[in-house]
Amino acid sequence: MGNTISQNPPPAPQLDLSRYPKLSREQAGHLRHFYNLSAAIDGDWPHMGSQEPAQEFLDAYRYQLATMAYASALAYFHRMPALRGTFKPLLRALIHKMLRREVWGYWYLTSQSGIMPDPDLKELRKPWADPIVRENIMYSGHLLLMISLYTMLFNDGEFEKPGSLSFHWDPLFWGMGPETFEYDRESLQSAIIAEMERNGWVGVCCEPNLIFVACNQFPIIAMHLNDARDGTTVAAEVLEKYKAALECRGMISEKELYQDWFRVRQQDTAAPRSVGFTAWAAAFMNTWHSEFVRSGFDNHSAGFITNIDGQIELQHPMVAGVYRAAWAKEGDAAAKDPARTLQDAREFYKAHRTSIKFPYNEPTFGYVVKWLSELGKTTEVGGLLEYADTHLHPTWENGGLYYPRNDQATDDEARWTHMDPFTGNAAIGYARLNVEDGMKKIFDKPWTRETIASSPYVDGLGLSQGVDCLRGVWDADRKALIITVREWAGKQKTRVDFLVKNLPAGAYTVDTSNGDSQRHEVNQGGQLAAGATVSAKEEVDIVVSATNTFS
Repeated sequence: MGNTISQNPPPAPQLDLSRYPKLSREQAGHLRHFYNLSAAIDGDWPHMGSQEPAQEFLDAYRYQLATMAYASALAYFHRMPALRGTFKPLLRALIHKMLRREVWGYWYLTSQSGIMPDPDLKELRKPWADPIVRENIMYSGHLLLMISLYTMLFNDGEFEKPGSLSFHWDPLFWGMGPETFEYDRESLQSAIIAEMERNGWVGVCCEPNLIFVACNQFPIIAMHLNDARDGTTVAAEVLEKYKAALECRGMISEKELYQDWFRVRQQDTAAPRSVGFTAWAAAFMNTWHSEFVRSGFDNHSAGFITNIDGQIELQHPMVAGVYRAAWAKEGDAAAKDPARTLQDAREFYKAHRTSIKFPYNEPTFGYVVKWLSELGKTTEVGGLLEYADTHLHPTWENGGLYYPRNDQATDDEARWTHMDPFTGNAAIGYARLNVEDGMKKIFDKPWTRETIASSPYVDGLGLSQGVDCLRGVWDADRKALIITVREWAGKQKTRVDFLVKNLPAGAYTVDTSNGDSQRHEVNQGGQLAAGATVSAKEEVDIVVSATNTFS
C-alpha cells in the first residue's frame, strides 16, 4: 500500500485529459444494462424473453449473453483497459448466467432432431442432455469464446481447472435422477474439434444435421486466443482444413450471400434468404479472413442497407430481394432513381407479405450493426443507430439503455420496426462499444500473461457502486492513470473508493477534478488507495500520476 505523504502537494505540470477518449452516455448506458441483466436474481430474465418459447431460435438467452460478453470485452480491451476490477466481475457474471440450465436445457429436446432440419428422418433420435458432447455449436462455441476471452483478458485460469464448467441436469419431476457433465477450457475445445473432424471440417452442427457458417466463427477465435496462451498451433491447423471445406462446399462467396446452412446427411446447402447470416458470419470471420470479408461487403450489403438522400435504412429481406433484382435487371435506370426502385420494392412487399409463413423474425438489425462496426463502416452504422434512436424506442431503465422488443417486422409503409431482445439488449450495444477491426485486433494481438502482469489497473471500482465508468486508461509514457466516473442515479452524493495496483515504483499524486489531492510513495508493483465523492449527475476525473495535478 502506498503511504500518504501530503494532502496538499506542490503543483505539477497539467495533463490534457482530452487526449483520452471517454464513453458517451449511450455507451455507458449499454454497459450498465449488461450489468443490470447480469445482476438479476437467478431464474429472472428481465427483458430477455424471446419470440420462440423453448430457447431454440436466434434471439435466445445464449446469444444475448454471449454478445453482451463480447461487447464488454471489446469495451475493456479497446476503451478502458485499466478497469480490470470493473469488467472482470461483469464477464464472470455473464458466464455464470450462461451456465444456467434455462440457457442450455433446450438441448435435451432438440437433440432428438426433427424433419425440419433433417427431412429424411424416420424416427426421433434418443435424446441426451449434455450440451457439449455432440453438435450444439450454437451453445458450446459461444461458451468457449466467453471463457477464452475471460482467461486471456484477466490472466485467470479458473476455467482451466478440471470440472470448472459443470452442467447440472436435474429436472424435478422426471428422469432417473440428477446428472452432471463436467468440462474445462481444454476439454470443451477438444469436444468441438472432434465434431469438426467428424463432419469433414466444414463445421459443427448447430441444430442436428445443420451447419451454419456464423456459429463456427466463435470457437475458431477462441482456439486462436488459447493458442496464444498455451503456445500451441491448434487454430492454424483447424483453419487450414476449415477454409478448404467451406470453399469446397461453396458456403461463402465474395459475390453472393453466404449459404444459410449445410445439411450433413443430404450433403447440400440452403440458399440465403437474408443478409443476416452473412453479416453475422462476416463480423467475426473478419478476424482471420479480413480481405475476403471486406472485398465482399458491397455485394453483400446492396439493397439490404440503403442510403437514399442521406437516409440510411435497413430493408426487410423481401424488399431487399426485389430491390436487388431490379438493380440487376435495370442497371443504370435503377441507379438513376433509387428512391423509385425502393418504393416499388416496398409496394411488392406490402402486396405479398402475407405469403411469409415462418412465424419468427431473425435478429437481422443486430447482425448488421455488429458487421458494420467491425468493418468500420461509420456512415452506415451511424445511420442505422440514428434510425434506431429515432424509430425503435430507446429506453432507459436503472441507468441502462436498451431497445424494447417489438415483434412486428415493418410498419404500414414497409419501414423497419422489428426489435428482438438479442438486438435490443446486446447487439446495438456491441456496435456502439466496438471499434474498427475490434475483434480482429484482439485476435491479432491478444494480451499475454506478461502484459497483464506489468500493467497498472484499478480494483474495487464496480458497476454496483452507483457510478458509470467513462474512462480508465494507463498512459505508460506519462506514468498516469486516468479515470472518469459519473453518478447516474441522481443521488445527492456517492462515494467511490478503490485501489490502484501494480504501479511502477515512485511518488504519485492522486488528484480529482473536484479539488482533492493526495501524494503517495509506492514500491515496485505496489498499490495505493484512491477515490472521490461524486454529486448527483456529476462527472469526476481522478488522475493518479507521477507528473500531474490539476491547476
